[in-house]
Amino acid sequence: MTATERPSREEVLLVALGGNALIRKGQAGLIEEQFQNLRAPLGQVARLSREYRIIVTHGNGPQVGNLLLQQECCDAVPRLPLEILVAQTQGQIGYMIESTLDNELMALGLDGQQLLVTLLSYVVVDHQDPAFLNPSKPIGPVFPEEVAKRLPYPTVWTPKGFRRVVASPRPLTIVEKKEIKKLIEAGFLVIACGGGGIPVIKESRAFHGVDAVIDKDLASAKLAEEVGVDVFVIATDVEGVAIGYGTEKEHYVGMLQIDEARRYLKAGEFPAGSMGPKVEAAVLFVERCGKRAVIASIDAIEAAVKGKAGTQFVP
Repeated sequence: MTATERPSREEVLLVALGGNALIRKGQAGLIEEQFQNLRAPLGQVARLSREYRIIVTHGNGPQVGNLLLQQECCDAVPRLPLEILVAQTQGQIGYMIESTLDNELMALGLDGQQLLVTLLSYVVVDHQDPAFLNPSKPIGPVFPEEVAKRLPYPTVWTPKGFRRVVASPRPLTIVEKKEIKKLIEAGFLVIACGGGGIPVIKESRAFHGVDAVIDKDLASAKLAEEVGVDVFVIATDVEGVAIGYGTEKEHYVGMLQIDEARRYLKAGEFPAGSMGPKVEAAVLFVERCGKRAVIASIDAIEAAVKGKAGTQFVP
């Protein structure tokens, strides 16, 4: 399908919402702010649900960070491992997305016609992934140096101070992929893989949670591959992919061939902590599925799906 052809309701769209879907730069992160921020992207998702079957994934960075901070401030109850906190944020943000979508669907007269479900999702990673030997993902609160030295887990210096670091292994498979596929086929709009999913390793027939954070865009690309998505949209806080970002030669590109995007990645054009994983996720999806991926502003999701905004990734 080209970007200008009209889709059928049988086609599946996956929208990966960035952290700015809930908390914008400069905001305190109040619940009222988060609900208000969700209206713009989810209003677009509601309208797109008339033409596509939809999966929504989302980040959880600020929310899981807040839970970690709350744990550090209270010794009255036992502290919870990271995989449990990720599960908590999946439920929290899933509720916020569902309730906001309900309101947006009601405004369109579609309430009762679109079924919604949030699915707690866990993602298998390899216990021998090199990321476990070099934890690099800062999470949670900031500590003074003297406190960081006494903590039972590794920390790293950041511009704000010392923070805990955990591994960020690559996703191997989404455990609930069959359930998600069946729900989509049954007409549900599915919210899944929140925060990149709950990271687990498989030992024999059992799954065990691990202290790690999975990149939500790479997890979304894996889910898109495994359930047969037709269009994959990564919604973020910029209008698309920029070449020469932050320099006098900065310019946004409307389309990238996969080979070209790979060359830019290899040359270090896209930082590992921001645009790099998004471009890699888009490239992996197009390479493996032969379908279209888009990186676009969270305020231009509809236009991006129609091929009129963002950076389109094509084979």
